[in-house]
Amino acid sequence: MCSRYFLDADGNIIAYTFRVPANPNVRKRFNIAPTQEAPVIRLDREGRPEVALLRWGLVPFWAKDLKAGHRMINARCEGIEAKPAFREAMQARRCIVPASGFFEWKGVPGHKQPFAITLPDEPLFGLAGLWERWKRGEHDYVETFTIVTTDANEAVAPIHDRMPAIVPKAAVDAWLRGPADEACRLLKPFAGRMDLRAVRKAVNDPKVEGPECLEDAEPGWEEDRQRPLL
Repeated sequence: MCSRYFLDADGNIIAYTFRVPANPNVRKRFNIAPTQEAPVIRLDREGRPEVALLRWGLVPFWAKDLKAGHRMINARCEGIEAKPAFREAMQARRCIVPASGFFEWKGVPGHKQPFAITLPDEPLFGLAGLWERWKRGEHDYVETFTIVTTDANEAVAPIHDRMPAIVPKAAVDAWLRGPADEACRLLKPFAGRMDLRAVRKAVNDPKVEGPECLEDAEPGWEEDRQRPLL
């Protein structure tokens, strides 16, 4: 599961990295949480890549209300092309979610330690995503997205059994435009180098979005992780 990630890049950096037009509304975010708006790269109606701000938590077009998105912040890659909530988006509405890293937690409830997970060779990379347009009123639409997950690789597995599917930059166009069956083959554990670093528990609060979320963990965090529940 991926329930938080961060983006240490503005619209110009995203435009340069992914070769897309810049969106001036994109800013650095150090603790992106579900239901918040975040940038994705998708194809516009003319098939041109664009950066759009969408709400995190996919709401299928047939859902009754926005609450459906709370359960769909992630989409498991296994059988994704056949799942009712994701199959149409997998066919025609794939996107890239720009990220500088993501967070995962390890430990027992009440004493879980957050870790920031990054790619040392790529300060900005793309997560596989899907997007949808949900009709709220006669002329009112909400656009939402989900992050596709796969099995964890060796680096992430000691913390969690799932991780976001990372799309290599050379395969971004294939993910956005290719046939669904070929796109599915890109959904696999990341094979490159990854860094995991314990960070401050400030990230536990979705209202905290500053760079303090990436500061080193508080002293004694390893001992705190070992404490039994009272």
